[in-house]
Amino acid sequence: MELFLIDAIGPFFRGYDRRTINWSKIPWEHLELDDPERREVQFAAIRTDFDRFCQRVASAGFNAITLDDLVHLADHEQYEAPVRARIAACREEFDRLFSIAAAHGLAIYITMDVVSYTPALRAAIGTRPKKVRAFLAGLIDRFLGSCPPVAGLVLRVGESDGRDVEGDFKSELHLRTATMVRRFLLGVLPVFERHRRKLIFRTWTVGAHSVGDLIWHRSRFRDAFGGVASEALIISMKYGESDFFRYLPLNANFFRSDHAKIVELQARREYEGCGEYPASIGRDCEQFARALAGARNMLGVSVWCQTGGWVPFRRLAFLGRDGERDTVWTEANAICALRIFKHAETAEAALHHFAEERGIADPDAFVRLMEASQEAVEKLLYIREFAEQKLFFRRVRIPPLLSIYWDNIFINHSTRKLMRHYVTQPERALREAAEVLATMPEMVALAGRCGLPVEDIEFMRDTFKILALAREYYFLPFGDAVRARIKAAKRAYKRRWPKPRRPRYRIKVDYSPFHIRRRHLGWALAFALRRRRGYRIIDHLFTLHLLGIAYRSLIRRRPDLVPEFARESAMGIDAVFR
Repeated sequence: MELFLIDAIGPFFRGYDRRTINWSKIPWEHLELDDPERREVQFAAIRTDFDRFCQRVASAGFNAITLDDLVHLADHEQYEAPVRARIAACREEFDRLFSIAAAHGLAIYITMDVVSYTPALRAAIGTRPKKVRAFLAGLIDRFLGSCPPVAGLVLRVGESDGRDVEGDFKSELHLRTATMVRRFLLGVLPVFERHRRKLIFRTWTVGAHSVGDLIWHRSRFRDAFGGVASEALIISMKYGESDFFRYLPLNANFFRSDHAKIVELQARREYEGCGEYPASIGRDCEQFARALAGARNMLGVSVWCQTGGWVPFRRLAFLGRDGERDTVWTEANAICALRIFKHAETAEAALHHFAEERGIADPDAFVRLMEASQEAVEKLLYIREFAEQKLFFRRVRIPPLLSIYWDNIFINHSTRKLMRHYVTQPERALREAAEVLATMPEMVALAGRCGLPVEDIEFMRDTFKILALAREYYFLPFGDAVRARIKAAKRAYKRRWPKPRRPRYRIKVDYSPFHIRRRHLGWALAFALRRRRGYRIIDHLFTLHLLGIAYRSLIRRRPDLVPEFARESAMGIDAVFR
């Protein structure tokens, strides 16, 4: 392996004061590009942070970074005049950042959505594939020709900007079929070949349109990349068939292609506390690395240390001041993943090496603490029996974590019914919750022995107590006693972790009846969900087509049927029905 990427967007979030932060991209609306004085102050701070970040990740062994994003750095005459002025200012500032990265020996890759519009651009080129392809090929050609430090681009085609994104550009899904993907690649790859740069193409999709299953569907993968042969192309895939969750098997598409490939890993676990408490990925990385040794043309890894999620948690990896330890959990995951893939170390050896390098007081205690954190996450954040099941809805593999969504913990009747339907061994789920809570005093003590933030383990303990109570509500007979305990625990949790001193989970409690009989729920789930990857006849006849039409028609009349967080977070749940 020769390419070891890490995302470098953290410096741009300093001082970004929002309750919930969209970590999917640099917050461009936060940048002071129109006021020269404010711009200089802000970007001087960004450069200081960026230099610190580059020094730390380069010394750890990473050799490349990713930064957002092409449309904010590449000028075009079709854009509005104010937009072009901001692009010019942004390009000046990023050229300075490129010099800093180069000084640390780091290659630079720029992200890009296919495709991002301004109103003027949309009016000029529309959405026809040939026009869009020609425009983007020209934009990329000019950018690569004018920016020698950039080693290549990272293309995202299966997800677009969230509903909350503001600013000059807004991306939307353009490539809707595998054929469109293939034609697009054949159209733009000659540009990369001519400039001797790399195109890193991400297969990540959120289920929208027929290409929405590209991340896991073998035929879609073959139709998109078959016959596309170029030394400029690198295919980038998340390790599983869904987002960055546990309990997912390694994506089999790694073994179905001779193209150069990299695997995407997440150190700042967006569904597992975002670095507010330890959630080690060491054992998973070790298993993936061992399995990927049998894949052809594995070129490297892409580690996410900051990107991903809509959450209030705001720790900035590799940017803590000297002596600060509040980003240690994310940084341990990032560096251990790197060492496992780059040096073929075991998870235990990589964690021990990290502890010694960081001057952690007791490396053995640190290894034990991180291993205990992984066990705690697997046993109590996830409900093991549900997480181990393979379920698909339309083009999406159902996440193995449903009762927690970013910073939301759901304690409600519908979740209770779902869990009681799919979990046939509730005693095991309750026992594992108790086992995890019993390990928390030891984890607190281990953190103290290591000289690491004990408060983080206490926050993890208190959050996981809520999860254990939720599990009692899911699986034990419902009564006033459990309701009272949940109410008291929620009140104590909010009092112990007051905002804004400590971002915390939102505990969404709703005991309103979910009006569907258990037998009818089973029929509905069996109809809508399948347990194998391949599509059933009913999927071709109804689920993939008519269901999307029915959903859009219903939601136009009754948008209140979908919770606001599901409608407004990221692209919104309606993306799954496109």
